[in-house]
This record gives sequence, C-alpha cells and structure tokens, in this order.
Amino acid sequence: MQQVVFRNLGSVDYKEAWDYQEKLFQTIIAQKLANRVGGNVIETTKSYLLFCEHPHVYTLGKSGSQDNLLVNKNQLQDANASFYKINRGGDITYHGPGQLVVYPILDLDNFFTDIHKYLRFLEEAIILTLADYGIHGESFKGFTGVWLDVTIPEKTRKICAMGVRCSRWVTMHGLAFNVNTELDYFKNIVPCGINDKAVTSIEKELGRKIEMREVEGILKKHLSDLFEMELIAELN
Repeated sequence: MQQVVFRNLGSVDYKEAWDYQEKLFQTIIAQKLANRVGGNVIETTKSYLLFCEHPHVYTLGKSGSQDNLLVNKNQLQDANASFYKINRGGDITYHGPGQLVVYPILDLDNFFTDIHKYLRFLEEAIILTLADYGIHGESFKGFTGVWLDVTIPEKTRKICAMGVRCSRWVTMHGLAFNVNTELDYFKNIVPCGINDKAVTSIEKELGRKIEMREVEGILKKHLSDLFEMELIAELN
C-alpha cells in the first residue's frame, strides 16, 4: 500500500494552486534525478493528492484553441472570472465554486508506469462515485473524462473533465468534477473544444444540492482503493 499525502486546500485561487502543484511536481522530479546519481543512497519520493475548489476561472491546455473562449477580456471581468493558458493536455475548461477539483501529484514509478491506466483509474473513480448517487457515468471512446448517456448522441453530456501533465512518470493537473457547479459559466466557452455536447452536474441530475464533503469522502475512498494508496495527512 503506497502512502500518499492528502491535502484539502479548500477554496484557492487557481494560480496559487498551480504554483503549489508545480513546486511539488518539481520537488519529486529533483528527488528522482538525485536518486539516479546517488549510488546506494535512495530516498523514496513522496506523492500527493490535492482536493480544492477555485473561484471562477477558465484554463486552456496546450492542445487547445483560444477561439474556444467565447468572451473578451471585458466580459471576463464582468463575469468575475480569470483566464490562464496552462501546461496540461486538453482544450479549454471552466473551474468554479461547487466543482470538486482533484490534483494527483503522483510518482507513477511507485504505482505503475502506464499513463492510459492512470487516466482510466481517474475516470473509474468518478464513475464509481456517481454510481453511489444512482447516476450511470461512463467513459466515452475518443474522449477523456466521464459522461452520461454516451449511446444517445442528442443527450450525451459531460460531468467530469480531465487534463493531465506527466513528465518522468510524475503527474500533475487532474480532473474537475461538477457537483454543484454553476453551469451557465460553460456558455462562455466551447467546453473541451467539443461544440455539440452539453455539460451537467450531480445537482442538475438529481435536482438537489449535494454536500461537497460527502462527495469528497466517497471519491477519496474510490481513488484509494483503485490506486491502492494509503492517504495520510501532513500539514507541511
């Protein structure tokens, strides 16, 4: 059972969380490089699992097009939202209050060196969490994330977006799970560059607000089981 440090950052500015991810990411990579030249002195790398929410923000991945942001700077200000080009895969997405954002900063050398398996495990954790609420989530061939009604094209909708970065088998960025998300904010973008699919949330599907802490606890358990990780609290 691999130990992983768990931290819930609460509501945190996107850039602050991104900088924190980068710090952890680079620290792990530096330790891996030091281990390669350290002879018999090998220090085990740490891995981290971060949960948080963000104020309104749009982020554009390396493979995305800024044309998928449908508002200008003034309109962003009016919406009280910010915008960042970032170093993950994928296109444009929205983060905001009521959305559970998960950033696994994992050294996959301590788990398995298979990025496709990693992405499928993230999806499966969300699918299992949705099942606990009576919602049938699925992966969607050719796309990342978790979707509903994938066999009914006119009804297919996304409930969880994913975009990751991996270097030297260390991961960062992750997933955005719509729990009580303000879905109108997605109207300002072409979500994930897909212009013919809707976006949904647990709240919309069930017709009621969902307790975020409850969802966090359920998702933590499924991630722990799938990755065979022991989550430990560490303040520093």
